[in-house]
Amino acid sequence: MTIKQNPDKEYAQKVRAKLKDNGGYCPCRLDKNEDTKCMCKEFRDQIEKGESGMCHCGLYIAEAD
Repeated sequence: MTIKQNPDKEYAQKVRAKLKDNGGYCPCRLDKNEDTKCMCKEFRDQIEKGESGMCHCGLYIAEAD
């Protein structure tokens, strides 16, 4: 499994700024807990299952090797 940042640099920069402002928590989530800390639990579980796809906020992309 390969994890890459979204190739849209402008979008990725905006999400990273929001993550910083939000204390490292996903800017797309209302709750602030360990499950919503970037990389969020949803994405970590996706990677663990070997599933390709994008994280909830679109910052990271998982690709099968």
